[in-house]
Amino acid sequence: MSELVTDHGKTKIADGVVAKVSGMAAREIGGVHAMGGGMSRTFGAVKEKLPGQKSSVSQGVSVQVGERQAAVDIDLVVDYGVSIPDLANAVRDNVIGEVEHMTGLEVVEVNISVDDIHLPGDDDGDGDKNGDQQKAEQDKPRVQ
Repeated sequence: MSELVTDHGKTKIADGVVAKVSGMAAREIGGVHAMGGGMSRTFGAVKEKLPGQKSSVSQGVSVQVGERQAAVDIDLVVDYGVSIPDLANAVRDNVIGEVEHMTGLEVVEVNISVDDIHLPGDDDGDGDKNGDQQKAEQDKPRVQ
């Protein structure tokens, strides 16, 4: 690990930098479908639809950064069928490795919350075909 506090000065790493590195590292792991809690994902989806906006790589990530250490909290949506403990360990290992490599900070903990599971056939908001069919069925009188 590189030294961030030396006789020649200090190197300060912003929270946003650690959050972006953590978010990218978490997304590299197969089985991570999305990141962020329900409201965070909703706001992110709305924001992406605005002209000139793109998704935030740090969505679902919060960090605390000190002079030499960092702690990371990550909210995940996992794909159905993936072992959650194995996925959490893989995400944790990758986040620790990337943050320590890129920033020189010691990662003291990576807390992972699995907020949802993505089921096969679930729609990601790109034209809800099942929702449209259900709405059409609801519009029909149930009793004739």
